[in-house]
Amino acid sequence: MPAYASPLLAATLLATLSFSALGAEVSIGDPYARAVPPGQANSAVFMSLENQTGENQALVGAESVVSEVVELHTHVEEDGMMRMRRIEKIEIPAGETVTLKPGGLHVMLIGLKQPLEPGDTVDLALTFEDGSRIPVQAPVRRIEVPMQRTAH
Repeated sequence: MPAYASPLLAATLLATLSFSALGAEVSIGDPYARAVPPGQANSAVFMSLENQTGENQALVGAESVVSEVVELHTHVEEDGMMRMRRIEKIEIPAGETVTLKPGGLHVMLIGLKQPLEPGDTVDLALTFEDGSRIPVQAPVRRIEVPMQRTAH
């Protein structure tokens, strides 16, 4: 082995560890997935994302084995109706917390491969703009959504 290989390997490993540690400075709070009845094709995962760094961060993707597709979504009002829309990333400003919640930002699970019932757990891997990944275990909860009132 050449004499330079060991310091080069050490420097590469150190750079990789530093790069991965950045995402670890985004802490995940209270993750949970929405329980859905058998036959329901989609669900969502919610949580808080706290950026503990002095740099802006962004969640750019997620993966899970429980569904065919995982996307980042938000809700927007169009013609008086709330509709879900896919987004490319969820910005997490330096020193701030962003909450993913029903009716707002969320991680969408599309094409469920199994029913999601209370007591189950959804394993996710969140991917951040810096390339780092954070594993998340989201317990499945039943979520009651209040009926929206319409103005007459």
